[in-house]
Amino acid sequence: MTATWQFWAFLSAIFAALTAIFAKVGISGINSDFATLIRTIVIIAALCLFLSITGQWQRPGAIPAKSWVFLVLSGLATGASWLAYFRALQLGDASHVAPIDKLSVIFVAIFGVTFLGEKLTAINWTGVVLIGAGVILLALKI
Repeated sequence: MTATWQFWAFLSAIFAALTAIFAKVGISGINSDFATLIRTIVIIAALCLFLSITGQWQRPGAIPAKSWVFLVLSGLATGASWLAYFRALQLGDASHVAPIDKLSVIFVAIFGVTFLGEKLTAINWTGVVLIGAGVILLALKI
């Protein structure tokens, strides 16, 4: 089971949910950008430890230039996402911020089709629309 993408995606969703809850409590009384820095330092330390324990370090020179470019772009996008997410959490309720953040699912579907040539069926697009509707319903403050 741990060899499937579904298992790891589900685990990612659980940790993402915990991220929102822990962050909402943790940013109380401090600047959200500084909180993002603390979070980033923790992630770097944890990943260094993980790579050391599992022996997965790689020589940076062996990584293709294209990979470097897109990993740097991904890192910049991640950083921007985290800064925006923490600012939103500081200003709003986690139960309203997190669903809007999940609009990323819709953007990934659109970008995947547009830029990566991925194919979605009618039922897949129905799911995308339903996710959008769900985000709207969850974000409403009624």
